[in-house]
Amino acid sequence: MLNFSASSVKTDFKLDVVVIDAGHGGRDPGTMGKNSKEKDIALKISLKLGNYIEKNFPDVKVIYTRKEDTYLAYYERPIIANKHKADLFICIHANSNPNVKALGTETYVMGPSKEEKNFEIAKRENSVMLLDENYKEHSEGFDPESAESYILFSLTQSAFQESSLNFAHKIENQFKDRVGRRSRGVKQGPFWVLWSTAMPSVLIETGFLSNPAEEKYLLSDQGQDLIASGIYRAFKEYKNQIESVN
Repeated sequence: MLNFSASSVKTDFKLDVVVIDAGHGGRDPGTMGKNSKEKDIALKISLKLGNYIEKNFPDVKVIYTRKEDTYLAYYERPIIANKHKADLFICIHANSNPNVKALGTETYVMGPSKEEKNFEIAKRENSVMLLDENYKEHSEGFDPESAESYILFSLTQSAFQESSLNFAHKIENQFKDRVGRRSRGVKQGPFWVLWSTAMPSVLIETGFLSNPAEEKYLLSDQGQDLIASGIYRAFKEYKNQIESVN
């Protein structure tokens, strides 16, 4: 069910290629704050993160799924990562909640959700699939509006889950200990974009645009830079750790 072959799995423990995916874009704004759109926040943080990696690790190839406010079909994002045989996939998003007091960061890895709120977030992010008229042709039978489709996730175990969890915990530790954000922890959710990638993958909810204070933070250049730097430090720590195996 996963879109990769044995030849695409690297065994040299080198992190040479990273794909950064700015969520949503173009005609898909994502979730909306009072003064912001998820697609814009995600793009700015993604570009800042990529710049950190390119500047400090010139040997690492950084691939962006988008660098502008363009629409990208949901199924194209993991295809880009798999095509480039990426060693890591980082998907940047922003959160929303009817409770305007909700705040904090969350980092997701692919997996069945044991909590209803995680399931609802996954459904919201997966709903972008419905913007494509022919989505069923690309979704391997996955229907974001069908409860049965989500059951598939409980039957699918990613070969990269342990590494994904390792990286995800490093991200949330950076947010909590260095960036000074409230960490809501590492969670699992049935996100299509993570299910289809053939490498360790995470989806980061950088904060709640529905919370006025957090929206203001994420709209600021300083806030975006701090979030990006936190993810970068986690990337650096993860890269050094897995490459020290050799």
